[in-house]
Amino acid sequence: MLAVLRLGHRVGRDERISTHCGLVARALGADKIIYSGDMDNGIIESIKKTAEAWGGKFSVSYEPNWRSVIKAYKKKGFVIAHLSMYGIPMQKKIRELRKKKKMLVIIGGEKVPSEVYHLAGYNIAVTSQPHSEVAALALLLHEYFSGKELDKKFSKARLKIVPQERGKKVEKK
Repeated sequence: MLAVLRLGHRVGRDERISTHCGLVARALGADKIIYSGDMDNGIIESIKKTAEAWGGKFSVSYEPNWRSVIKAYKKKGFVIAHLSMYGIPMQKKIRELRKKKKMLVIIGGEKVPSEVYHLAGYNIAVTSQPHSEVAALALLLHEYFSGKELDKKFSKARLKIVPQERGKKVEKK
């Protein structure tokens, strides 16, 4: 079970990037995403509709108190991995993380409270350079699943892409 906690969503500023966090989480093998920060039903509904149309078991929810999410997941035996450019390079910890079957991955938005760095069992850097939380999440998931997520089949999909050299083809079921 791999869950993602998106910190500090801001209505009017983060809709696109927060949506992309959910899309990447779903497409690359996470089981769920939890948003904190401002409540935004639009994002939650958008991700739910995507999961319904494109298949797979993926859930999305909102929790105003990110601390309670982290503490609840810790209590359930999840390892907490916070993605930050200030952490230990991912390539030095990925083998260890792959052994963890229950993980909560935390990705930031606005400035991440210092408490997150202390609550996390792992502070993981993807390049130690400033870039997007979407990219950091995608790279972590790709490495965690050893690339196998690229071949993932999504059950009960109403829409399915038929790969093409050129053009676009989508099967509707």
